[in-house]
Amino acid sequence: MKFAFNTFPFSSFPTLLPTYPLEDAIRSLAAIGYDALEIGCCAPHAWPQHLSRSRRNDIKAIAAGEGIAISSLLPAIGGGFGCNPCSILRVERQATVEHYKGIVELASDLGAGMVLYIGGWRAEGMSRQDGWAHSLDCLRAVAAHAADRDITVVIEPTTADTNLIDTAADARRMMAESEGDNVRLMFDTCHVAHEGRSASSYVGDMGLDLVHLHAADTGRRAIGDGNMDWDDLLRSLLASDYGGYFTVETGFGARGIDPHDVARRSLKYLKERLAIACAQITDGDGKRLAMPAA
Repeated sequence: MKFAFNTFPFSSFPTLLPTYPLEDAIRSLAAIGYDALEIGCCAPHAWPQHLSRSRRNDIKAIAAGEGIAISSLLPAIGGGFGCNPCSILRVERQATVEHYKGIVELASDLGAGMVLYIGGWRAEGMSRQDGWAHSLDCLRAVAAHAADRDITVVIEPTTADTNLIDTAADARRMMAESEGDNVRLMFDTCHVAHEGRSASSYVGDMGLDLVHLHAADTGRRAIGDGNMDWDDLLRSLLASDYGGYFTVETGFGARGIDPHDVARRSLKYLKERLAIACAQITDGDGKRLAMPAA
C-alpha cells in the first residue's frame, strides 16, 4: 500500500498558520518516508494563476529529486472567496469551471494523474435538483478538459462541510450522470464518520470505482490519536486489492500544530497497523499476504 500526505497543514489553508514553503513540505515528507504528496491548491503553494511555467517545472523537479511522487491535486474551494460549483451566481459557477480547468492543467504540468472534485454547497432556498444540475454541469466540463490530458477526476462526498454530495450513493450517481470515463470515486474517513458509518463500509459501497481516499483520525487529529478503527479499514482495503494512495489529510485546523510531527506519527502508526492487517489477511490460496517493507 502506498502512502501520501496532503500539504494543507504546511500552507495557509484552511487556517492562516502555519505556512511553510512548498519546497520544505516536499523535502520533509520525502524524508519522513511518504511515497507521494497530494498538493492542496491554495496560496502560497499552488494557486494555479500564481505559478509560472518555470515554477511548475521547479516543483516537479524538486519532487523527482527527492524521490517522491505528486499523486493528486486538491482544489481549495470553500468559504467566501468563491469557487462553488452550485453557486446561486452564474458568474461564480463559470469562474469555478475555469478554476478547476486551471488545476487540471497544473496537474498535467506537475505529473499528477488525479484532481479531486468537491460538488459544492447549496444556498438556503436552492432546491437540491437545481444544485445538482449546476454541479453536474461543472463536473462534465472539468472531466472533458481532464480527459484530454489523461487526468482522472475523483468525486469526494464531503458530508460534514457541504450539502449536495453527502454519501457514497450521491457520489456514484454523480459519477454515472457525468458520463465521463475518467470520473471515479473517493472518500474521507472524517466525512464518513460524520455520516455515522464505518470507513470500511465505503470500501464496499464504492467497489472498483474507489481510486483514492483521505484519512484523518477523530477531530482531524493525527492518525492513531483518536478512536477511528484503522485495523478494520486496512483489512478491507487489502481484501479489496485497493490500488490507490492512502492519503493522510490532517494536521490543520488550529494554531500551534506541527505538521512534520503529525505526518511522522501518522505514517509510523499506519505502517505498524498495516503489518498487523497483512498478517491477518490471506490470499485466495489461503496464504498469508507478504509483510510490507519497513
